[in-house]
Amino acid sequence: MRLSFKSLKWLTALALMLSVFVMPFGNSAFAAVATGDDIVPKVVEQASPSVVAIIGRPAEGERSSSSNRFNLAHGTGVIVRADGLIMTNAHVVKDMGSMIVVTSTGKTYNGKMTHIDEESDLALVKIDASGLPAATFAAPSDIRAGETVVAIGTPISFALRNSVTVGIVSGIERAVQSKYKLIQTDAAINPGNSGGALVNLKGQVVGINSMKFVEYGVDNLGFAIPVETVQYVLKHFLEYGKVMRPYLGLELEESWEAVVGLPTEESLKVAYVDSDSPAAKAGVKQDDVLVKLGSVPLNTLVDYNEALKTYLPGQSVQLTVKSEDKEKTFTIVLGEDKSAPASQKSKDDSDDLFDTDKGKTKIGDSKNGWSMKYPPGLVSNAGYNEENSVTFVDAKGEFLIFIEVEDNGEDLSQAALLRRISEEASDATVLEKRFVESAKAPYAKISGKVSDKGGYFQSRAYQKEGKAYLVSLYIYPSENSISSTKVNSFIDLLDSFTLSFDSKDASLKDLTKSKASQTITTEYGLTMELPEGWDKDVYGDGLSFSDDDKRSFNVSVTSASSGDRLNDWVERDVEKFKTAFVESYREIGEKKETTIAGVPAMEVRYGWTMGKDWENMRVLYLIKDKYKYQFAFNYPKQEKAADTEAWITSIVSALQIDKDLMNEALGFIQDEDEITDPDATRLYKNKTYKYSVRLPEEWQTYRFNFKEDSPMASYSFIGGSFDIIADDDSTLEEVLKDEEESHKKSSEADADYKYTVSDETLFGEEGKLITVKYSANKVSYENKEYYFAKNGITYSITLRINDAVKTELNVERLKRAFESLSFTE
Repeated sequence: MRLSFKSLKWLTALALMLSVFVMPFGNSAFAAVATGDDIVPKVVEQASPSVVAIIGRPAEGERSSSSNRFNLAHGTGVIVRADGLIMTNAHVVKDMGSMIVVTSTGKTYNGKMTHIDEESDLALVKIDASGLPAATFAAPSDIRAGETVVAIGTPISFALRNSVTVGIVSGIERAVQSKYKLIQTDAAINPGNSGGALVNLKGQVVGINSMKFVEYGVDNLGFAIPVETVQYVLKHFLEYGKVMRPYLGLELEESWEAVVGLPTEESLKVAYVDSDSPAAKAGVKQDDVLVKLGSVPLNTLVDYNEALKTYLPGQSVQLTVKSEDKEKTFTIVLGEDKSAPASQKSKDDSDDLFDTDKGKTKIGDSKNGWSMKYPPGLVSNAGYNEENSVTFVDAKGEFLIFIEVEDNGEDLSQAALLRRISEEASDATVLEKRFVESAKAPYAKISGKVSDKGGYFQSRAYQKEGKAYLVSLYIYPSENSISSTKVNSFIDLLDSFTLSFDSKDASLKDLTKSKASQTITTEYGLTMELPEGWDKDVYGDGLSFSDDDKRSFNVSVTSASSGDRLNDWVERDVEKFKTAFVESYREIGEKKETTIAGVPAMEVRYGWTMGKDWENMRVLYLIKDKYKYQFAFNYPKQEKAADTEAWITSIVSALQIDKDLMNEALGFIQDEDEITDPDATRLYKNKTYKYSVRLPEEWQTYRFNFKEDSPMASYSFIGGSFDIIADDDSTLEEVLKDEEESHKKSSEADADYKYTVSDETLFGEEGKLITVKYSANKVSYENKEYYFAKNGITYSITLRINDAVKTELNVERLKRAFESLSFTE
C-alpha cells in the first residue's frame, strides 16, 4: 500500500466522518403553537423520567475492528416496571455489547438484554435498580389521527439525550415495512430516537419510536410501534419468556394494490405451504386464496399478522379459503413459530469493556516490533493485519498518521531511504529533506506543504533487520490556522514512534491481536461473519469464499417447492453424490440434525478422491421462508479435526437469516436438481463437419474458440469428458501416424503408461481404437480414442473417465453418447 497525498481524499473523508455532524430536527411548528407554551413542558416533565438513554459497543461491521474507541451505538428506552425493566427496540440492543443505561437524572447502570423479538422490533433490558418511575400506557382505542404527541429520545448523539420534539399523529394503522400496524407521526424521529417514547398530552405512552421503519432523509415522516403491540409483546415476554406466535406454515402473496398501498378487496394468495405444517395437514394447498381467519377478512399481510396476535399456539382457528373457485373452511390447530430464539443475552455485561482500550496509553505491533503513544482521541482504521499498514486519525479530524512496514530483505542505504519517502511527497512542496543520524533510531525525513490552505506533512523512514518502517503525519488544512503549539503536539506524537515493543507493558495495545473480521450481507437475507484472511473467489458467483489454507465456503440459495421436506432434499443430494463416485472412492457420513440461525437443519459429511488427495466437505441444509439454504465447507483431509471444527463453528454460529433484509426483487429460484431427469439428453449438431451427437443435459459444454461449428468440441462431467475433433485437411493415416507415435513415446518414457491399438469398424468405416490406461499424479484414468474417416473428414473421438467416477451410470452415458453419433453426406 502506498500513501501519496493525492490519495488522501478517502482518508480526509474518513476523518470528516468521525467529526460531529448536525441533522435538522424539523418538528412541527403548528403543533407547538396549538398546544400552548405550558402544556408541552408539563408533559415532558411528567414523561421524561420514564425515558432512559442506552449506549454500548455496536456490532462490528465489514472488516472493522474494536480498536475504534469512538465507535459507539446509542438508543433510547422506556421504563415499563419500577424494578428496572426497560422496553426498547430490538435493533438497538440486538448486537450491542457493554451496555450502559443512563436515566434522566444522569445516573448510570449496567444493562443486560433479557428478551428480544425482532419481528416486532421490541426488546427488554434489565438494570439493577428499584423505585424507578414506570411509564403509563394509553388505551389503544384512545389514539387518534391529528392529536398532538411528543417524542422523547436520544437523537444523533449521546450528548443530546432526552431531547424533545413535538408533532401530531399523522396516521394510524399504517403498514410500512412492518409485520404489524404502526403509528405515523411528524414529530422528528432521528437516529438514536429508536426505543424512545411517543406520548400524548396526558403524558401517556402511545407508542415506541422506531427508526427501523423510517426512511433516512425524509422529513416529518416517522413511525412508532403502537401501544397495543407493545403491551402484547411485553405480556408474552413476562409470561412465556418470548412471543408465542402461532404458526400455520404458509407463505402468502399480497395483491398488487396491497403492495403499493392502495385499498384492495383481493385476498391473500398461498404461495408456499410448508410440509408437515398445520395448514398442510388440514389440506390447504398452494394457490389457494385466504378469505378469513376466524371472522377477520384478510386482504393484506398486516391483516393476517394482526389477526394471529389474538391466538396462541395450540388453539384452534377457523380458516376460510377459496380453492379452485370453491370456498372451504378448515379447523386448524395452530402450531408454534419457533423461528426466533426465546431469549438472547447481551454480548457482555462488563463495564470494563465499554472502552475496550481503557488504560491503554501506547499502541503498537508485536509482530513487526514497533510502538508509539496512544492518545485518547486517536482512532485506528484500515486492515492492519492484512497489509502491514494502519491509519490513525484523531476524533476531531485534525490529523492522521499512516504507518506501513515493508519487508525488503536487507537494509537500505541512507540515499535509498530518502528516495523511498520522496515517493510519498511527489505532489507536495518540500521544505525539509534529510537523514537524521542523531536520533536513537536514525531515520530519513521529509516534510513540507501539501496545499495552499496550510496542509502540512512529515514522513519518516526507519529500518531494522531488513524491514523499512514508513511513518507519515498529515495535518489537515484549517480555515483557522492551527497553532504552533498544536502542531508541535502532533509532531511529538510522531516522535514517540519507536522500533520496540514491550509485551509485558499492560498499557500497550497490540494491533496484531486486533483481528479484523468480515461481515457479508447478501440479497437473500443472509448475513455471515468470515474469519480474517478469507476472500470472495474471483470466479465465483458472489457466494463463494476461500482462504490460503485450501479451505473454501460456498452458499447456494434456491426456492423450496410446496411440500418439499428437508429430509427429502438431503436424500436427493446424497443419492446424486453416490451416482457420481465409485463406492471405494467416496465417503458419506450419517445425517445429523442440528440448528442454524434458530432453524432446524441437517448436516452431512462427504469425502471423495480421484486417486491422489482426498477432499472433505461438510454440507449444512436448512429451509426458511420458502428458500433452501445450502452451506458447503471444503477442507483438506489432513487438517486436524479440532481446527476444522473451530473455523466452521465460527462461521455457522454467526449465520443469520432475516426476511426483512431480502432484496424485494427476489423471486422464485429453481432448484434444478428437483426437475432434472438424469436420462434427459440434448442434440448437438455441427453443420460444417457433418455430424450430430446426443449427450446428457447435465454435461457441461465447451465450444473451442467460442465459435459454432468449430472443428473441436468438448463435453465434460466430474472426472470425465467426451471430445470430438474433426479434421478435413489430414487423412486418417496421417492422424493415426501422429497419434501412435505420441503414445509410443509416452510408453517408452513411463513403463506404467499402457496402450493398445485395435482395428474397429466404426459407423460403417474401417478405423482404429486406441485404449490408454494410466495414472497421472496417482489419478488413474482410461481413454478410449476412436479414429475413422467419413465423407472426406477424419474424426477423432475420445471418451475419458477416471477410475473414481467409473460408475455404471457414467459408463453407460459415455457408451450411449458415442453410439448416438450420426453423420450426413
